Formats: sequence, C-alpha cells, structure tokens
Amino acid sequence: QVQLVESGGGLVQAGDSLRVSCAASGRTVCDAMGWFRQAPGKEREFVAAINCIGGMTYYADSVKERFTISRDILKNLLYLQMNSLKPEDTAVYYCALSRQKWTPVPLTSRGRYDFWGQGTQVTVSS
Repeated sequence: QVQLVESGGGLVQAGDSLRVSCAASGRTVCDAMGWFRQAPGKEREFVAAINCIGGMTYYADSVKERFTISRDILKNLLYLQMNSLKPEDTAVYYCALSRQKWTPVPLTSRGRYDFWGQGTQVTVSS
C-alpha cells in the first residue's frame, strides 16, 4: 500500500507563489506521479505529471510556464511549485501515484493513477 499526504496549501493573493508538497510512504515504487485539482462544482482535472524513471514532465495548458512539478526521490517527496497564481487556480490539490506501465491510459487521466492523497486547499484571492 501507499500513503500520500499533501501539505503546503493556503490563502495567497493573485500573482503570489506557493509550493505544495506530497509525502509518499509505504511501497512507493511508481511509474509516474501527478497533481490534479478540483474546484467547487467542477470535475477533478489534471495539472502536472512526472515519470518516475527519467523524470519527463507534463503540464496542462492552463498551468504551463507557471507551475513546475518535481520529485525528491531520496525523501519520497513530490512538489508542485506554483508561480503567478490566479484566482482560477483556486482548488483542492491532490497528488497521485501510478504503477501502471504499458497502458494506453494517458497520464492526464484520473484512471491512470492507483493511489491518491486527501488533498490540500489552495485559495487565490484577487
């Protein structure tokens, strides 16, 4: 089993930066890890992902050039650095871990991920 615990959320102003973290414990062997977010009344959506082997990264168009996903492998930590935050970035941010290899399910899909954290709230005021 894997446990994922997010932290670092909070209330910031538009234009500010914030870094959220995800601590992984248990059997953390992975193919990829990702960040998703869910705003009130909306579907959970893909934000960013990183391959566990090779470190290739992927981003939603809405956050490209503003957000950066990274991993500290030794500490089993996943980060999402968020710059130039906008009110529309307000959401609960979830980290997720995928063990699925050789699958046609894309990294942008929730179905690709096997384990999820409980989420951390990020609120951006205008």
